[in-house]
Amino acid sequence: MKKDKTWFRGLHAAPPHWLRLLLAILPFMLLVAFYLTASHIRHTENPQDKLLPTITKMGNAIKKTAFTEDKRTGKYLLWSDTFSSLKRLLAGISMAAASGFLLGLNMGLLPGLRSMLLAFITFLANVPPLAILPILFISFGVGELGKIMLIFLGTFPLITRDIYLAVRKIPQNMIVKSLTLGASQAGVIYRVIMPQILPRLIETVRLSLGAAWLFLIASEAIASQSGLGYRIFLVRRYLSMDVIIVYVAWITLIAFSIDLILRKCITWVFPWYNPKMER
Repeated sequence: MKKDKTWFRGLHAAPPHWLRLLLAILPFMLLVAFYLTASHIRHTENPQDKLLPTITKMGNAIKKTAFTEDKRTGKYLLWSDTFSSLKRLLAGISMAAASGFLLGLNMGLLPGLRSMLLAFITFLANVPPLAILPILFISFGVGELGKIMLIFLGTFPLITRDIYLAVRKIPQNMIVKSLTLGASQAGVIYRVIMPQILPRLIETVRLSLGAAWLFLIASEAIASQSGLGYRIFLVRRYLSMDVIIVYVAWITLIAFSIDLILRKCITWVFPWYNPKMER
């Protein structure tokens, strides 16, 4: 049998595994090559250039922030900042996920609750969270609660609406059959419908994390004494691009890792879930 060599063209083309892996790595290789080339050119013209630090300078920045105690605080700055930021991020997104899931689930099934809250949730979803940041800091203070509330208010309406829309796509005959067989309303909501929506919650949280990181970095940049966003905006005063790039790369790696874990969680825990059927 001849091998199919038409994988490189057509709507149904499927490249082999080795090529898929190569294509996935290629953009990263091009980005690194572009940066190294641009950095080399700038440092050839000006050895004191700070805009595009060399790999050596970024290595020194990693050593300084991750493996050397800060003389003022006695902490390893990268790990201390990471702990502070993740604590705020996980607190805010967990609150938003739990409340948004329960509210969206019940709104999708209870007409009375839907009539009362749907317009209000839609209104909240259109309020720019960063625009009300001063109000949040005045109301909840500039401490941890204010930052957590910004993440919560920035992601809660989106999670609620997405769960609501997923519930509305549940076939009505499934609900009718459950009630006909003797299930109570609470049983239909929490034992029949809720298990089907749980993987959608994980996917919604995964897609909301980009916005959550944005709100976290913004709040830490404005009022904080620790955190990844705080450190980035602190060292920018000294044009420490080596530290800034290291921190940005570290944030990206953390966000990518969380996203990967959530995707694998859906695959492992809910192997039956097929999001294409919902969309």
